[in-house]
Amino acid sequence: MAVKVLIKRKVGDQHAPELDALLKKLRALTLARKGYISGESFTRLDEPGVSLVISTWQSMDDWREWVLSKERIALQEQIDKLLGHPTEYEIFENV
Repeated sequence: MAVKVLIKRKVGDQHAPELDALLKKLRALTLARKGYISGESFTRLDEPGVSLVISTWQSMDDWREWVLSKERIALQEQIDKLLGHPTEYEIFENV
């Protein structure tokens, strides 16, 4: 069963070019992963600097393989270091 993963980040302006490069690299790697279906990116209108990605995966196992992969963890650690706090995740499935 497909799952939706909500990925929330509080992004400041201080490292925008470096952060953009890391997020583009992460996106490119995600597109090539088994089980990846789609992703949408949003910015919050009432709270500048808050971004949300809604990522759709064929299964929880496919998401888990990606989230636990060494290449993703290495990039995510760099992203979180620039942000100064961890990225938040929520996982949902259709009922």
